[in-house]
Amino acid sequence: MSTAGEGTLQKMQRAHYSPPWANTSIIGIAGSSGSGKTSLSLAINSSLSLPWVVILSMDSFYKPLTPEQSQAAFRNEYDFDSPEAIDFDILVERLRDIKEGKKAEIPVYSFEKHSRLERTTTIYSPHVLILEGIFALHDERILDMLDMKIFCEADADVCLSRRLVRDVRERGRDIEGCIKQWFAFVKPNFHKYVEPQRNVADIIVPRGIENKVAISMVSDRIHKTLVLKSKMHQIELKRLGKVAEDLPLSKNVIIMPATPQVRGINTKLFEQDLDREDFIFYFDRLATLLVEQAADCMHFETINGETPNGKKYTGLRSAGDVSAVVILRGGSILETGLKRVIPDCRTGRMLVQTSYRTGEPELHYFELPDNVATDECVLLLDPQMSSGGAALMAVRVLLDHGVAEDKIVFVTYMAGKSGLNRLMSVFPDIKVVACRIVDDLEVRWVEQYYLGC
Repeated sequence: MSTAGEGTLQKMQRAHYSPPWANTSIIGIAGSSGSGKTSLSLAINSSLSLPWVVILSMDSFYKPLTPEQSQAAFRNEYDFDSPEAIDFDILVERLRDIKEGKKAEIPVYSFEKHSRLERTTTIYSPHVLILEGIFALHDERILDMLDMKIFCEADADVCLSRRLVRDVRERGRDIEGCIKQWFAFVKPNFHKYVEPQRNVADIIVPRGIENKVAISMVSDRIHKTLVLKSKMHQIELKRLGKVAEDLPLSKNVIIMPATPQVRGINTKLFEQDLDREDFIFYFDRLATLLVEQAADCMHFETINGETPNGKKYTGLRSAGDVSAVVILRGGSILETGLKRVIPDCRTGRMLVQTSYRTGEPELHYFELPDNVATDECVLLLDPQMSSGGAALMAVRVLLDHGVAEDKIVFVTYMAGKSGLNRLMSVFPDIKVVACRIVDDLEVRWVEQYYLGC
């Protein structure tokens, strides 16, 4: 027979949560070849003064060439300035992934080889993406995703001179071939395909980076959009906290048993006059116990073994690899315990910090272990969790990189009940291992005492 609380928990098992980098603001900048689109993009990026602005060039999405087309390209007889040369289907697919907050693999194109390379680059979690290319405002599917449409104008002679310098210096071309392409393809296609994009632009920017007024307008517009998104994200976090406020703890939240040893260590840790060296000693012991408890969440398989003395026995071994991701900076104080329990554990890093401007958590950096999506278990390490905002973001990053939700174990020393409920209402299949449940507003003091700063 289920209780009323359990029924409420069932209804909350999959609450919606969008990370702050979802619904990415995308700016499209189109214009003639050599009109200064890249320079304008860099100028806008600089004026925004934000760490999460990515510039994506449409040049990365040129279609792979057939052997015949490649030969024509080396003779400067292939039309790279027609929409047919761009793989719009792949571009639209990647932009949709970025818009939805997912990871996107971007092709790498070599102009010297006239072909795509086997490697790709990854774009993940930008708040602003600047898409620049001669056809940035050409495809209707792309236009529907753009928050701002810009057309960059420049004199034709200036465009030609810039293209000559760029292609000779950066793309291994000769002047004769550049001029041949200009009059055969670039100039006629500008009037046919590029110039009509002026009609759909929100802003037409003459003089490129010299137009400080236009750059300031774009920067102000984007800042206002980001402020609005930040407010909406905070409202969503508050909504999740309100809904989950009175829920019972999920069965996937594992509180470490309060054995005499654990109670004794906790008592020592809370002594006001405890030396820092003693604090580190006792906390490392408790961290070891936490990781041991988390290891019980892993899956094991039965094996038959033999001791050096020839005795037969039946044992267990992990069903797969285990990795850990440390949420900086606090999570680093759990690593000693991690290495004592799982010495060969591969580790990654993730930096989630609260913005002093908005009060919301922000993803600044992440480096995940190789092939993390195939691991049997991934531990997330953070000694204190209060509101659950950083934990929500950290779990979301792992899911976006292919880690199954039921393989994630969040390991923490102390956690606020509302923060735990908020986390579990969005990701009910993860597991949480904690030592203590505390007030949601408890100050993050453990890492400061441990690290001495």
